[in-house]
This record gives sequence, C-alpha cells and structure tokens, in this order.
Amino acid sequence: MTTLLVQVLVLVSLAVLVGIWALRFPYPTFWLRPFLPARKRWPEREIRAWLGNGRFHRGFLAFFNRDPERQPPSDPGLVAPADGLVTSAEARDGIRYLVIALSFWDMHVQRSPAEGRVVAIEPSGDEYMDGEGRNFSFLREKHCPVQTRVVIDTASHGRLAVRLITSVAARRIEVWPGEGATLARGQRLGRILLGSTVVLEIPERFPICVERGQRVWAGETLVTTGATT
Repeated sequence: MTTLLVQVLVLVSLAVLVGIWALRFPYPTFWLRPFLPARKRWPEREIRAWLGNGRFHRGFLAFFNRDPERQPPSDPGLVAPADGLVTSAEARDGIRYLVIALSFWDMHVQRSPAEGRVVAIEPSGDEYMDGEGRNFSFLREKHCPVQTRVVIDTASHGRLAVRLITSVAARRIEVWPGEGATLARGQRLGRILLGSTVVLEIPERFPICVERGQRVWAGETLVTTGATT
C-alpha cells in the first residue's frame, strides 16, 4: 500500500510539473531554469517581452548585473573594454574601430583598456536604434545612437577612446570616473544596461591580436600586443 501511495504521489508530482511546463511553453518553468545555460534559461524572446512590460525575472536581473573581479594579463598591450563578440576591426582615416557587440547574456561592466587619465566624457546621439554596431562606429554627425565617448590619455598608447553605444533595448549608460580621473589598466569604467555595443578607438598602426568572430572578456583579453607611443 505504501509503495502504491508513493508511486501515485510521484506520478501526480510529475503531472503537475509537466502541466506547469505546458502553461509556460515556450519559456522554461521555475523548476527547469536552474538546469539550463543562460541563453536557454532566459530566451531572447522572453527578455524582449520583459523590456516591454518591465516585469523582469529576478534571477535574470541578478545574472545580468554580475560584476566579477578581473585580473589583467601581465603581457603588455591593451585589454578589451567589454565582454562580447568582436564584429569588426575596420580602420578609417587613421583610426581603427574595434567593435564589440554585447548580448543580453554578456557581463555589462566596461573596463579601461590601459592605464591613463580621462580627458573627456562626450555624450552624443539622438535616437535609440538597433542594428550592427559596426555600422554605427564611424558616425560622426548628430544623427546616431545615444552614446558616450570616454577619451583617455595613456603613456603607453597615446590617446584612446572607448565608446559606449546604446540600442533600442539599452536605455541608460553609466560612466563612473569623471574628467581628470586616473585609471588603472582594467579598472571599471562604466555600464550599459541591457543589449549594447562598445567601440575601442585606437591608432590604425597598433598591431591588434583579435579577429572578427572572437569572444573577448573585459579587462582580461589582450586586443593589441606591446606598447606603442
């Protein structure tokens, strides 16, 4: 009798779990989320629905706002300013634009690519838009995505700039150091909330050591080799 009762309870429990899963389909249920990788735990379609109604899953917000410690490599060179995927490293007018696309599941705290001093913080742009970040990286006129350009003077690489670019999903940029602040290599620079793009502007002559399609990590991945002054 006891064995039969246990079997019935197990079957009922399984039926309830399957029922909850069916009601939530195509999104994962609370009991399934912990066993899934981030992209399946919080599908893009569901995240975009949260963007519309503002009712974000607490677990996703905790995951998105993570800010792990990072240790820059001992080798000389610029480190990536953001986590994400390199989508372009094109050069124009002597400047190379290293474009890093951040997804909803990437860590969103940006870091300084080198030791230096902040000489300017330049907000610009007048529109929230989606699209390939590399199409935005060269824009110099007024009509462009809302963004903030942080200009840094460095002893090892001259003047650099890190541009934090928003999208339709990313409506807020935070830059933490002010003008005149001294930055350490790999120091936290700011944050873009939700999907976004980060562009590192460097002189074209710098030898880069990353390529399109490569994943990089802020404050840890070398994107150039050596020091150039």
